[in-house]
Amino acid sequence: MKRREFITLLGGAAVAWPFAAHAQPGERMRRIGVLLPAVANDAAFQTWLGAFLQRLALLGWTIGRNVLIDTRWATNNPTEMRRHATELAALAPDVVLAHGSTTVGPLLQATREMPVVFVNVVDPVGGGFVESLARPGGNATGFLLFEYSLSGKWLELLKQIMPSMTRAAVVRDPTVPTGTGQLAAIQIVAPSFGVELRPINVRDAIEMERAVASFAGSPSGGGLIVTASAVATTHRDLIIALAAQHKLPAVYYERLFPINGGLISYGPDRIDPYRRAAGYVDRILKGEKPGDLPVQAPTKYELVINLKTAKALGLDVPPTLLARADEVIE
Repeated sequence: MKRREFITLLGGAAVAWPFAAHAQPGERMRRIGVLLPAVANDAAFQTWLGAFLQRLALLGWTIGRNVLIDTRWATNNPTEMRRHATELAALAPDVVLAHGSTTVGPLLQATREMPVVFVNVVDPVGGGFVESLARPGGNATGFLLFEYSLSGKWLELLKQIMPSMTRAAVVRDPTVPTGTGQLAAIQIVAPSFGVELRPINVRDAIEMERAVASFAGSPSGGGLIVTASAVATTHRDLIIALAAQHKLPAVYYERLFPINGGLISYGPDRIDPYRRAAGYVDRILKGEKPGDLPVQAPTKYELVINLKTAKALGLDVPPTLLARADEVIE
């Protein structure tokens, strides 16, 4: 069994841990809220949440004995997100774990008192979630998904794998500030690679299908850069299918895409922030304030290449790129 599969198995087991344990006499029961922009059967989120729960257990927190977990699967629907955020705030948990800007925003609108630990947020300062990375100052802190400068790396990788490319579509969610920030970082480096960019604004599946088909219909062809957003994560299977259907080389922000048929990804390890978030939750439950805990950047990045997809697209992956890959799918 591969190490990654072992970790995933442990994560899945953690989600399924029974609630049979009972609080010890005199031991205070604590409550942790969890707000996720996904459906309950999303395998990736189940694995990430499992890593969080596993780390909590190692820190001494046992479900049903000294902690209760209230998980809300809010999907990516803004109305549902606001509803679940309001309901969680009304329950007044000791701390809430939140994934991404689409969950943190509604939570902080609902309350500025309840401690929030976020994961996978790109720009918490720009989003108004914290005063600064070093001194968050309010009721929220957590872990960055990445810094905007990483976005330029995606174009570089796409150009390496397809040197003749002169056009690239940048798939982004225009309704969130991170969509603009990632596009701007790519625009800065595009002239040095001789690539013309075309932003593709996507808010739902129908808009995505139309926009990608329109871009692919151009006689000069090109590639896709899929930026990080809740919309892209939710519709990842559709995006992969569209890239294959239109024969478009595509680079993504995380390994979920290439392991499911996408071409290449470069981004942070998505499990690690959940483990680290458990450490912050533990510290808050023991009395520390989120405003005093600095927002932390990723420490692990991974390059994943799907050679099967490259061959289907008629692309030869440079040996130098393969040598740098953390994972190659054949």
